[in-house]
Amino acid sequence: MVSSEQRRKQLAREKFLRQQQRRESARRKSKQRNAIIATTLVVVLAAGGGAWAAGAFKGDGSKDVTSGSTPSPTPTPKESPAPKMAIDKKAKYTFDIKTNEGDISIAMDAAKTPGTVNSFKHLADKGYFDGTKCHRLTTQGIYVLQCGDPQGTGAGGPGYSIPDENLDGLGKPGADGSVTYPAGTVAMANAGPNTGGSQFFLVYKDSKLPPAYTPFGEMDKGGLKIVETVGKAGVAEGSQSPGDGAPKKAVTLEKATVKKS
Repeated sequence: MVSSEQRRKQLAREKFLRQQQRRESARRKSKQRNAIIATTLVVVLAAGGGAWAAGAFKGDGSKDVTSGSTPSPTPTPKESPAPKMAIDKKAKYTFDIKTNEGDISIAMDAAKTPGTVNSFKHLADKGYFDGTKCHRLTTQGIYVLQCGDPQGTGAGGPGYSIPDENLDGLGKPGADGSVTYPAGTVAMANAGPNTGGSQFFLVYKDSKLPPAYTPFGEMDKGGLKIVETVGKAGVAEGSQSPGDGAPKKAVTLEKATVKKS
């Protein structure tokens, strides 16, 4: 005969098991939901749709689509004004980045993207990029390493926005609405039109995207090789979306400078 104490323990075990089953079921549903979202994004990308374009390189105050969660509602912070123009808009500049994986040199033409170059010089002179990590690597559909967020979450930015520039610099869109961002291209991440801040992405293999991201620079051969190596290493274990997450080979921007060429 089962005693009342044994029965109590049995009920407690059954309750515990039910709780574990519910948690496991919720975990599986969450994983399936994230997989469906990721698959949908890739499909939309292949079709050249605007939905992927709107979320492919969210940043500078917007929650990254790879996070798998929605941020709690918060008051919209008041933006600071963009820095005053302090560069020679007819000159060429070099964005030099010393990383833990090697040096990357990015050529920039202020005549094509004056606001972007001016902002990057302003931030680099303040040491804004120093010690920051490249938080996102994409290895499927598009091939980019995203950097420039001091928070390392995809939601950080300098507190101001800069306008899009040079959006026709890569040619006219094809029938699918996309253009090719050639390997070596450096372009601005954004959360929509004219919302660029400090986040940028390094293209290590030709990638088709809508012409919605300011192409403002080109990596040197050594820098491209470094990013290619990071891309080959893939994303870190535990990433919620296949081929999209933190890079397995972590990249830290140890020191960044912008100088007139």
